[in-house]
Amino acid sequence: RLGIWQVKWEMEDLIFRAQEPDTYRLVASLLDEKRVEREAALEQKRSEIESALRKQGVQASVTGRPKHISSIVRKMRGKGLDFDRVFDVRALRIMVPTVVDCYSALGWVHQHFTPVPEEFDDYIAKPKPNGYQSLHTVVRDEQGKPWEIQIRTPDMHAHAEHGVAAHWAYKEAGTKGYAGVSAASDYDAKIAVLRQLLAWERDLSGAAPHYGLFDDRIYVLTPDASIVELPAGATPVDFAYTVHTELGHRCRGARVDGAMVPLQTALKNGQTVEVIAAKEGGPSRDWLNPELHFLASSRARAKVRAWFNAQHARDNVARGREMVEKLLQREGRTALSLDHLASELGFKTPDALFETVGKDELSLRAIENVWRPPEPVPDADEQVLRKARPETTSSRGGVLVVGLDSLLTQPARCCKPAPPDDIAGYVTRGRGVSVHRRDCKTFRELQAREPERVIEVGWSTPATGRTPAYPVDVAVEALDRQGLLRDISDVFAREKMNVIGVQTQSVKGWAWMTFTVEVSDTQRLGHVLRQVQDVSGVRVARRR
Repeated sequence: RLGIWQVKWEMEDLIFRAQEPDTYRLVASLLDEKRVEREAALEQKRSEIESALRKQGVQASVTGRPKHISSIVRKMRGKGLDFDRVFDVRALRIMVPTVVDCYSALGWVHQHFTPVPEEFDDYIAKPKPNGYQSLHTVVRDEQGKPWEIQIRTPDMHAHAEHGVAAHWAYKEAGTKGYAGVSAASDYDAKIAVLRQLLAWERDLSGAAPHYGLFDDRIYVLTPDASIVELPAGATPVDFAYTVHTELGHRCRGARVDGAMVPLQTALKNGQTVEVIAAKEGGPSRDWLNPELHFLASSRARAKVRAWFNAQHARDNVARGREMVEKLLQREGRTALSLDHLASELGFKTPDALFETVGKDELSLRAIENVWRPPEPVPDADEQVLRKARPETTSSRGGVLVVGLDSLLTQPARCCKPAPPDDIAGYVTRGRGVSVHRRDCKTFRELQAREPERVIEVGWSTPATGRTPAYPVDVAVEALDRQGLLRDISDVFAREKMNVIGVQTQSVKGWAWMTFTVEVSDTQRLGHVLRQVQDVSGVRVARRR
């Protein structure tokens, strides 16, 4: 603060050398060069970067100093780092006029030096909670020596050096914990820090009585006198989430200066806040409503949203697990390893598989294909296509194979085509021609694998003159309630549409139903689905 850094580090090095001579010599030997040589290298690198940036049209001012030995040791001990991990032994600061110039300078530095992985921080895009902004990166020069480089604008530098986020402020205040700065374990010392902050606000407000240094931040105390920094307008719920995420989830009430207050109460500087929490539970959706003013911190809102997203994911996992387990029971494969099943389908864990199934992003039919053995390759003299009676084919399928006659055809179970769907045929091994919808996922896979087996087919009118009925699956998703199945079935009955199968399941208040109905024309099915959509509680009604 007094501008005597030169005297400060010289005295610190001299004192440290007298107090711990062995440690001093060890660190000095690790530096591989004397202070004068380090300063010379620093000046050379400073002028090199500054002139290069100016040639690029960036009006940069580069300053820096080598980190002195006592500061290196403090950093190693305070953060538990080895010497190789202390990257700011040689540090440079690049000052540029604008934010755009900051990123231009960063690009030049990373282009001409080797960046150290995981040592880049963009505090401009994501400022620190105390408002600090700067670009931090660590690079290695041609000799492999690390250099810490900070890039900022003059406004960022002024805020860092003289504002609340000043480097000396948090260093001199003491240890920096999760909740903020605490001066020491002594209660009086912590109170003194808070009082000093408030005194600075009064002193620096000067001739602008309506504007203070801390107008956008407040500082409150925990019951054990730790200082917590919050945005202006923060509530006890913001305070709870700043202290600990779980405490925020379980927050049910608060005392401010010993008095019970509503959770929407805006906190003020210097108040002592105590959170009343339940043993278990989660946040309320009301907290995300901006009109209710429960939360002022975007960070706290993000934590609440993350909790609800996790809950939704757990619901999907539970629903998917139930669907898969029912399938395994129905197929008599309960002894199948779920880990193996998930691995076969390309998932790392069974829960990932269950979540995908629960979100209807993976069909149970795809799971069935895992344990179905591949069809044997027929002999050369085996008949691939089997003839059937013309009248049987006409009366059953109503499908005409282009260029051929009297072929056995059957609708594919994976997509269940019906007129007037755009269809195509696939010549199976020993089961005739399987008829698929052209948009069927299974058909596209077969076409990509064996295009020579795909043939043209079309709908025909049977010789009997009667239009055959085709089974079609209809998926319905709705809020579960009493009488839901009856109301949907009434729609099919009114439209004289025969229902030949129903599968239902309910999880957490939601019902998923699959109706198998017989139709002769899928265009009429669209009209029926719109009526099903109008049934109370139905969210989705679609053809599968």
